[in-house]
Amino acid sequence: MTITSFPAGFIWGAATSAYQIEGAPREDGRGESIWDRFSHTPGKTQGGATGDVACDHYHRWEEDFGLLTAMGADAYRFSIAWPRILPNGRGQVNQAGLDFYSRQVDALLDRGITPYVTLYHWDLPVALDDAGGWSARATAEAFAEYAGVVAQALGDRVKHWITINEPWCVSMLSYQSGEHAPGHQSWSEALAASHHALLAHGLAEPEIRRHSPGAQVGITLNFTASVPASDSPADRDAARAFDGYFNRWFLDPVYGRGYPSDMVAAYMGAGFLPDGLSFVQPGDMDIIAAPTDFLGVNYYTREVVAAGASPGEWQPVRLDTPRTEMGWEIYPEGLYKLLLRLYSAYDLPKIYITENGVSYMDGPGTDRKVHDLRRIDYLRQHLAACQRAIAAGVPLVGYFQWSLMDNFEWGRGYAQRFGAVYVNYETQKRTPKDSFFWYRDVIARNGLQD
Repeated sequence: MTITSFPAGFIWGAATSAYQIEGAPREDGRGESIWDRFSHTPGKTQGGATGDVACDHYHRWEEDFGLLTAMGADAYRFSIAWPRILPNGRGQVNQAGLDFYSRQVDALLDRGITPYVTLYHWDLPVALDDAGGWSARATAEAFAEYAGVVAQALGDRVKHWITINEPWCVSMLSYQSGEHAPGHQSWSEALAASHHALLAHGLAEPEIRRHSPGAQVGITLNFTASVPASDSPADRDAARAFDGYFNRWFLDPVYGRGYPSDMVAAYMGAGFLPDGLSFVQPGDMDIIAAPTDFLGVNYYTREVVAAGASPGEWQPVRLDTPRTEMGWEIYPEGLYKLLLRLYSAYDLPKIYITENGVSYMDGPGTDRKVHDLRRIDYLRQHLAACQRAIAAGVPLVGYFQWSLMDNFEWGRGYAQRFGAVYVNYETQKRTPKDSFFWYRDVIARNGLQD
């Protein structure tokens, strides 16, 4: 057996988000979020599932931190629930919410685990949604206020901050396709929301740095590898357009390139921007492009696309290849190529894989253990892709497995399990899976064993 090591000091962690695990939506002054409202709307989630209880992490977090310790994690990425801090989105601060996260930060540090805090993982206070949500500029301004409140309370101890998680999901999945809260279906709203989510990131940065001296601040973008179904010019053009829609529309502004001109032209031509980029005010693009200390990368799969009915349009092509229970193709080569692309085309000081993982429904067997060998294989392949990228010079400095535990999987409810720990939602019993112990060993030796 040989061990292929990662660089010394490589950060190993696991990730979660507040609404997916916490529960306790009405305790200690927490306000209502768009996901509380959305999940309680009939037909919006599989089986009518809600995050009312989820993993009951609000009451069981000390037990869950024990799992992090047993895993040997260097770091833990978790999100703050905006409505726990500012129940109405801005204005009156709920001290009980700040105290909850302050206790968690202290407990992590006592265990030698570094907190990586995400400020927004999709739980917008409904008061802001009622005033226009992310399609309104005021939401970006409210986010900066919220970021300052949290950074002032935790910034003496938290030194790694992620502003927004996956602005593509915040905008396109939530305002264009309507699959996520608040469930709108409007291209013009979605494009305005995309700008305001990025603007919120830019406005929050100086607030964080002011209250957390020496902090590392970044944003997490989700990427899907865009691959043409054939080498035909039409399919290649479709892949370019999908890449622009999913990847470049968010990546380019953060790194000072503005919105991609080909996509602006396409959206205007389709009537999605009837007033052009009227939501962009003078100075906005400079605010969005303020230097970051790292980029968080969430990667799960690729999209193979063919030409649509009109030039620049695309349609997905489903190949007969291995897939996860989410229906996503397993494509670790896409992670390797993505990391090389980010390294070669953008000036990135550091990259973290802030999410990577897989859903399989394996549960406890007769021996009461969870033998999730397919998850181990998935993780091994993607970590090997990370190693290849590092060897090629990519400044990849950490990896966070998604997720620490099974949880509420948004519109899929409890019908998908991404966790390294199996959660029995009736009893809340936690059972570490085989992949948990495999990942523990990877962390302990800082490498993969051939």
